[in-house]
Amino acid sequence: MYEPQPGKGGVALRAQKQGGSNARAKPLPSAIEAGFTDDPAELAVIDEQVAVEPAVRQRARAIAAALSVPRPRADCSSRRGQGVLASLPYRGAADDIDLDATIEVLAERPVPDDEDIIVRDRIRSTRAVVLLVDVSGSSKGERFMTSAAAVGALAGELERDKLAVIAFWSDAAILLNLGEPVRPFELLDALMRVPARGLTNVAFPLQLASDQLARSPERDSRVILLSDCVHNAGPDPRPLAAALPRLDVLLDVSGERDVELGRELARDGHGTLHLVRDFHDVAPAVSQVFRER
Repeated sequence: MYEPQPGKGGVALRAQKQGGSNARAKPLPSAIEAGFTDDPAELAVIDEQVAVEPAVRQRARAIAAALSVPRPRADCSSRRGQGVLASLPYRGAADDIDLDATIEVLAERPVPDDEDIIVRDRIRSTRAVVLLVDVSGSSKGERFMTSAAAVGALAGELERDKLAVIAFWSDAAILLNLGEPVRPFELLDALMRVPARGLTNVAFPLQLASDQLARSPERDSRVILLSDCVHNAGPDPRPLAAALPRLDVLLDVSGERDVELGRELARDGHGTLHLVRDFHDVAPAVSQVFRER
Protein backbone atom coordinates (compact mmCIF):
# COMPACT_ATOMS: atom_id res chain seq x y z
CA MET A 1 0.00 0.00 0.00
CA TYR A 2 1.12 3.56 -0.60
CA GLU A 3 0.55 6.37 1.87
CA PRO A 4 1.06 10.15 1.56
CA GLN A 5 4.45 11.21 2.84
CA PRO A 6 5.91 14.75 2.73
CA GLY A 7 8.79 14.94 0.32
CA LYS A 8 10.85 17.35 -1.70
CA GLY A 9 8.69 19.33 -4.08
CA GLY A 10 5.38 17.91 -2.84
CA VAL A 11 3.75 14.80 -1.45
CA ALA A 12 5.19 11.40 -2.28
CA LEU A 13 3.75 7.98 -1.50
CA ARG A 14 5.84 5.88 0.87
CA ALA A 15 5.94 2.09 0.63
CA GLN A 16 5.00 -0.09 3.57
CA LYS A 17 5.06 -3.85 3.26
CA GLN A 18 2.10 -5.82 4.54
CA GLY A 19 2.26 -9.47 5.59
CA GLY A 20 5.18 -11.84 5.88
CA SER A 21 8.20 -11.82 3.61
CA ASN A 22 8.08 -15.59 3.05
CA ALA A 23 4.56 -15.70 1.58
CA ARG A 24 4.31 -17.56 -1.70
CA ALA A 25 1.69 -17.01 -4.36
CA LYS A 26 -0.24 -19.91 -5.80
CA PRO A 27 0.40 -20.29 -9.53
CA LEU A 28 -2.10 -18.69 -11.90
CA PRO A 29 -2.80 -19.79 -15.47
CA SER A 30 -2.52 -16.21 -16.78
CA ALA A 31 -2.45 -12.56 -15.72
CA ILE A 32 -6.10 -11.99 -16.63
CA GLU A 33 -7.69 -15.18 -15.35
CA ALA A 34 -9.49 -14.87 -12.02
CA GLY A 35 -8.11 -16.66 -8.98
CA PHE A 36 -7.01 -16.31 -5.35
CA THR A 37 -3.41 -16.16 -4.09
CA ASP A 38 -1.63 -15.59 -0.79
CA ASP A 39 0.51 -12.78 -2.21
CA PRO A 40 1.06 -10.00 0.37
CA ALA A 41 0.06 -6.51 -0.76
CA GLU A 42 2.44 -3.57 -0.34
CA LEU A 43 2.76 0.20 -0.11
CA ALA A 44 5.38 1.86 -2.33
CA VAL A 45 6.60 5.23 -3.56
CA ILE A 46 5.14 7.17 -6.47
CA ASP A 47 7.69 9.36 -8.19
CA GLU A 48 6.19 12.83 -8.62
CA GLN A 49 8.74 13.54 -11.33
CA VAL A 50 7.18 10.96 -13.64
CA ALA A 51 5.96 12.77 -16.75
CA VAL A 52 2.26 12.72 -17.48
CA GLU A 53 1.27 12.94 -21.14
CA PRO A 54 -0.27 16.43 -21.60
CA ALA A 55 -3.02 15.24 -23.94
CA VAL A 56 -4.11 12.53 -21.51
CA ARG A 57 -4.10 14.97 -18.59
CA GLN A 58 -6.09 17.55 -20.54
CA ARG A 59 -8.76 15.06 -21.57
CA ALA A 60 -9.03 13.52 -18.09
CA ARG A 61 -9.39 16.94 -16.49
CA ALA A 62 -12.06 17.97 -19.00
CA ILE A 63 -14.08 14.84 -18.21
CA ALA A 64 -13.74 15.31 -14.45
CA ALA A 65 -14.63 19.00 -14.61
CA ALA A 66 -17.74 18.32 -16.67
CA LEU A 67 -19.03 15.87 -14.05
CA SER A 68 -17.96 17.71 -10.90
CA VAL A 69 -20.57 20.49 -11.08
CA PRO A 70 -22.26 20.48 -7.64
CA ARG A 71 -25.85 19.27 -7.63
CA PRO A 72 -28.40 22.07 -6.99
CA ARG A 73 -29.74 22.26 -3.44
CA ALA A 74 -32.89 23.90 -2.12
CA ASP A 75 -30.79 25.81 0.40
CA CYS A 76 -27.09 25.91 -0.34
CA SER A 77 -26.30 26.92 3.27
CA SER A 78 -27.68 23.68 4.72
CA ARG A 79 -28.21 20.00 3.99
CA ARG A 80 -31.99 20.18 3.83
CA GLY A 81 -34.17 18.33 1.33
CA GLN A 82 -33.56 14.72 2.28
CA GLY A 83 -32.93 12.63 5.35
CA VAL A 84 -34.59 12.66 8.77
CA LEU A 85 -37.32 15.12 9.79
CA ALA A 86 -36.14 17.81 12.23
CA SER A 87 -37.17 21.20 13.70
CA LEU A 88 -35.05 23.97 12.17
CA PRO A 89 -34.95 27.77 11.99
CA TYR A 90 -36.85 29.09 8.97
CA ARG A 91 -34.59 29.99 6.04
CA GLY A 92 -37.06 30.47 3.24
CA ALA A 93 -37.21 26.84 2.13
CA ALA A 94 -40.00 25.24 4.18
CA ASP A 95 -43.59 26.08 5.15
CA ASP A 96 -44.46 23.39 7.74
CA ILE A 97 -44.32 25.42 10.97
CA ASP A 98 -43.52 23.67 14.24
CA LEU A 99 -46.05 25.57 16.39
CA ASP A 100 -44.92 24.32 19.79
CA ALA A 101 -41.27 25.17 19.18
CA THR A 102 -42.13 28.52 17.58
CA ILE A 103 -44.37 29.58 20.50
CA GLU A 104 -41.59 28.71 22.92
CA VAL A 105 -39.17 30.97 21.03
CA LEU A 106 -41.66 33.82 20.64
CA ALA A 107 -42.34 33.82 24.39
CA GLU A 108 -38.82 35.14 24.86
CA ARG A 109 -38.71 37.35 21.73
CA PRO A 110 -41.79 39.58 21.26
CA VAL A 111 -40.29 41.05 18.07
CA PRO A 112 -39.10 37.95 16.22
CA ASP A 113 -36.75 37.60 13.27
CA ASP A 114 -37.48 35.22 10.42
CA GLU A 115 -35.20 32.58 11.92
CA ASP A 116 -37.20 32.64 15.15
CA ILE A 117 -39.92 30.79 13.26
CA ILE A 118 -39.27 27.06 13.66
CA VAL A 119 -40.25 24.76 10.79
CA ARG A 120 -40.25 21.04 10.20
CA ASP A 121 -37.89 20.01 7.42
CA ARG A 122 -35.71 17.13 6.41
CA ILE A 123 -31.99 17.35 7.00
CA ARG A 124 -29.26 15.02 5.82
CA SER A 125 -26.20 14.14 7.84
CA THR A 126 -22.69 14.04 6.38
CA ARG A 127 -21.85 11.01 4.24
CA ALA A 128 -18.55 9.13 4.12
CA VAL A 129 -17.63 7.44 0.84
CA VAL A 130 -14.50 5.53 -0.17
CA LEU A 131 -13.85 5.25 -3.92
CA LEU A 132 -11.72 2.28 -5.00
CA VAL A 133 -10.29 2.73 -8.49
CA ASP A 134 -8.78 -0.20 -10.40
CA VAL A 135 -5.59 0.93 -12.15
CA SER A 136 -4.18 -2.51 -12.91
CA GLY A 137 -2.64 -3.30 -16.28
CA SER A 138 -6.04 -4.19 -17.70
CA SER A 139 -7.39 -0.74 -16.80
CA LYS A 140 -4.96 1.54 -18.62
CA GLY A 141 -5.59 3.63 -21.71
CA GLU A 142 -9.21 4.47 -22.40
CA ARG A 143 -10.30 2.96 -19.10
CA PHE A 144 -8.46 5.71 -17.26
CA MET A 145 -11.04 8.17 -18.61
CA THR A 146 -13.69 6.16 -16.78
CA SER A 147 -11.64 6.56 -13.61
CA ALA A 148 -11.42 10.31 -14.25
CA ALA A 149 -15.19 10.43 -14.64
CA ALA A 150 -15.67 8.63 -11.32
CA VAL A 151 -13.42 11.10 -9.50
CA GLY A 152 -15.24 14.02 -11.09
CA ALA A 153 -18.73 12.68 -10.40
CA LEU A 154 -18.01 11.94 -6.75
CA ALA A 155 -16.20 15.25 -6.21
CA GLY A 156 -19.42 16.99 -7.23
CA GLU A 157 -21.81 14.64 -5.43
CA LEU A 158 -19.79 14.77 -2.19
CA GLU A 159 -18.81 18.44 -2.25
CA ARG A 160 -19.75 18.82 1.43
CA ASP A 161 -19.22 15.26 2.58
CA LYS A 162 -16.17 13.08 3.17
CA LEU A 163 -14.41 11.26 0.34
CA ALA A 164 -11.45 8.90 0.29
CA VAL A 165 -9.82 7.63 -2.91
CA ILE A 166 -7.73 4.46 -3.14
CA ALA A 167 -6.09 3.30 -6.36
CA PHE A 168 -5.25 -0.39 -6.57
CA TRP A 169 -3.70 -3.08 -8.69
CA SER A 170 -1.79 -5.99 -7.05
CA ASP A 171 -0.90 -3.36 -4.41
CA ALA A 172 -2.68 -0.11 -3.55
CA ALA A 173 -2.20 3.62 -3.01
CA ILE A 174 -4.22 5.85 -0.69
CA LEU A 175 -4.53 9.04 -2.72
CA LEU A 176 -6.99 10.78 -0.39
CA ASN A 177 -7.96 10.02 3.21
CA LEU A 178 -11.44 10.67 4.59
CA GLY A 179 -11.76 14.25 5.78
CA GLU A 180 -8.98 15.68 3.61
CA PRO A 181 -9.83 18.44 1.09
CA VAL A 182 -11.01 17.07 -2.26
CA ARG A 183 -9.02 18.45 -5.19
CA PRO A 184 -10.09 16.47 -8.27
CA PHE A 185 -7.27 17.58 -10.58
CA GLU A 186 -4.59 16.69 -8.03
CA LEU A 187 -6.21 13.28 -7.58
CA LEU A 188 -6.15 12.70 -11.33
CA ASP A 189 -2.47 13.63 -11.56
CA ALA A 190 -1.70 11.22 -8.73
CA LEU A 191 -3.69 8.47 -10.47
CA MET A 192 -1.70 8.95 -13.65
CA ARG A 193 1.56 8.48 -11.71
CA VAL A 194 0.60 5.27 -9.93
CA PRO A 195 3.10 2.53 -10.86
CA ALA A 196 0.41 -0.01 -11.75
CA ARG A 197 1.20 -3.61 -12.65
CA GLY A 198 -0.70 -6.33 -14.48
CA LEU A 199 -2.45 -8.21 -11.64
CA THR A 200 -5.59 -7.13 -9.76
CA ASN A 201 -6.07 -7.56 -6.00
CA VAL A 202 -9.63 -6.54 -5.08
CA ALA A 203 -9.38 -7.78 -1.48
CA PHE A 204 -6.64 -5.39 -0.33
CA PRO A 205 -8.43 -2.11 -1.17
CA LEU A 206 -11.62 -3.44 0.45
CA GLN A 207 -9.64 -3.92 3.67
CA LEU A 208 -8.16 -0.42 3.36
CA ALA A 209 -11.65 1.00 2.82
CA SER A 210 -12.87 -0.74 5.95
CA ASP A 211 -10.00 0.82 7.89
CA GLN A 212 -10.92 4.27 6.55
CA LEU A 213 -14.58 3.94 7.51
CA ALA A 214 -13.73 2.58 10.96
CA ARG A 215 -12.26 5.99 11.81
CA SER A 216 -15.32 7.88 10.55
CA PRO A 217 -18.44 8.46 12.71
CA GLU A 218 -20.87 9.00 9.79
CA ARG A 219 -23.88 6.68 9.80
CA ASP A 220 -24.19 6.93 6.00
CA SER A 221 -20.95 5.20 5.04
CA ARG A 222 -20.27 3.22 1.88
CA VAL A 223 -17.65 2.04 -0.58
CA ILE A 224 -17.81 2.39 -4.37
CA LEU A 225 -15.67 -0.04 -6.34
CA LEU A 226 -14.76 0.82 -9.94
CA SER A 227 -13.16 -2.26 -11.49
CA ASP A 228 -13.43 -5.02 -14.08
CA CYS A 229 -13.37 -7.39 -11.05
CA VAL A 230 -10.86 -9.73 -12.71
CA HIS A 231 -9.40 -10.63 -9.30
CA ASN A 232 -6.19 -12.63 -9.76
CA ALA A 233 -4.01 -11.68 -6.79
CA GLY A 234 -4.70 -11.87 -3.08
CA PRO A 235 -7.36 -13.68 -1.02
CA ASP A 236 -11.08 -14.04 -1.71
CA PRO A 237 -12.54 -10.50 -1.54
CA ARG A 238 -16.14 -11.57 -0.79
CA PRO A 239 -15.78 -11.89 3.01
CA LEU A 240 -14.27 -8.40 3.10
CA ALA A 241 -17.17 -7.05 1.04
CA ALA A 242 -19.65 -8.58 3.50
CA ALA A 243 -17.94 -6.77 6.41
CA LEU A 244 -18.50 -3.31 4.87
CA PRO A 245 -21.57 -1.18 5.71
CA ARG A 246 -22.33 -1.01 1.97
CA LEU A 247 -20.47 -1.77 -1.26
CA ASP A 248 -21.68 -0.62 -4.67
CA VAL A 249 -19.85 -1.92 -7.74
CA LEU A 250 -19.35 0.01 -10.97
CA LEU A 251 -18.26 -2.85 -13.21
CA ASP A 252 -16.22 -1.75 -16.22
CA VAL A 253 -17.36 -3.99 -19.08
CA SER A 254 -15.34 -2.32 -21.84
CA GLY A 255 -12.85 -5.22 -21.89
CA GLU A 256 -11.97 -8.30 -19.85
CA ARG A 257 -14.31 -8.53 -16.85
CA ASP A 258 -15.76 -10.88 -14.24
CA VAL A 259 -19.45 -10.00 -14.00
CA GLU A 260 -20.20 -12.91 -11.65
CA LEU A 261 -17.67 -11.75 -9.05
CA GLY A 262 -18.86 -8.16 -9.37
CA ARG A 263 -22.44 -9.27 -8.75
CA GLU A 264 -21.40 -11.35 -5.73
CA LEU A 265 -19.39 -8.49 -4.23
CA ALA A 266 -22.36 -6.12 -4.55
CA ARG A 267 -24.71 -8.71 -3.08
CA ASP A 268 -22.45 -9.58 -0.14
CA GLY A 269 -21.77 -5.87 0.41
CA HIS A 270 -25.52 -5.04 0.61
CA GLY A 271 -25.19 -2.79 -2.43
CA THR A 272 -25.89 -2.71 -6.15
CA LEU A 273 -24.12 -3.58 -9.39
CA HIS A 274 -23.95 -1.09 -12.27
CA LEU A 275 -22.36 -1.90 -15.65
CA VAL A 276 -20.33 0.93 -17.20
CA ARG A 277 -19.06 0.78 -20.77
CA ASP A 278 -17.19 4.10 -20.79
CA PHE A 279 -16.97 7.37 -18.90
CA HIS A 280 -20.40 8.49 -20.14
CA ASP A 281 -22.03 5.80 -17.97
CA VAL A 282 -20.33 6.81 -14.73
CA ALA A 283 -22.34 9.87 -13.67
CA PRO A 284 -25.76 8.17 -14.13
CA ALA A 285 -24.48 5.13 -12.21
CA VAL A 286 -23.21 7.29 -9.33
CA SER A 287 -26.52 9.15 -9.19
CA GLN A 288 -28.37 5.83 -9.07
CA VAL A 289 -26.12 4.58 -6.28
CA PHE A 290 -27.06 7.52 -4.05
CA ARG A 291 -30.76 7.21 -4.84
CA GLU A 292 -30.83 3.61 -3.65
CA ARG A 293 -30.87 2.69 0.02
